[in-house]
Amino acid sequence: MRDGTTLEHVDVGEGADRRRIAVRVRDGAGPAIVWLGGFRSDMGATKAMAVDAWAAAEGRRFVRFDYSGHGESEGEFSACTISTWLADAEGVLAAHAPEAPVLIGSSMGGWIACLAARNLAARGASAPTGLVLIAPALDFTEDLMWDRFPPEVRSTLEQDGVWLRQSAYAPEPDAITMALIEDGRRNRLLTGALDLRCPVHILQGMNDPDVPHAHAFRILDRLPSAGTVLTLIADGDHRLSRPQDIARLLSAVAEMARPASAG
Repeated sequence: MRDGTTLEHVDVGEGADRRRIAVRVRDGAGPAIVWLGGFRSDMGATKAMAVDAWAAAEGRRFVRFDYSGHGESEGEFSACTISTWLADAEGVLAAHAPEAPVLIGSSMGGWIACLAARNLAARGASAPTGLVLIAPALDFTEDLMWDRFPPEVRSTLEQDGVWLRQSAYAPEPDAITMALIEDGRRNRLLTGALDLRCPVHILQGMNDPDVPHAHAFRILDRLPSAGTVLTLIADGDHRLSRPQDIARLLSAVAEMARPASAG
């Protein structure tokens, strides 16, 4: 490709659930840096492209992909759940970043990154080099959706199985399904201690209407204190895509991706 990346595909799932996941790979040195995007976002988003440009300049391997039902990947968004998107991420990691990757998770991608890291630990596999989490929305289907929904929305979900929510980030509504809510409950991480066996740096805006900064404190309370950093941006929103926010993100990624021998 002219931009220095190659378009790859990873097949995930079996039978009727089999789908092709679109992946962009920039070859380079060091453990792969992997972008895990947010709910309804795609691998061409502003922050992902900023990290891609940084990786090109630094000669680092960088992997970004679209979840099922997102961007260039196959699948119907309304048929997907957190488990679907976790399987996508794990398929991409196995194919393109099997050894100690640096995971960058934005919003929902923060939850997916933490689930993937937890599963690596459960299998006794190599832990990630580190996680950089941007407004991480761990357990958002329960804590930031279901718990906030008024009774009429809960009723619609329970009776119809789906509710169309107007989006602040896209012209078409988000199809929120009861299957998504129920699956989210099976993937909750904030019900106890959370040791991901690697350093974690959280970047959180305090002016975030979607993932309040109090949610970041809940995550912080469950992570080991050693190796965990929380950066609060007082005027930062959910996107954290302003030039100054991007600069903070790239600094966090560079520090996380730095070889241990570099001190």
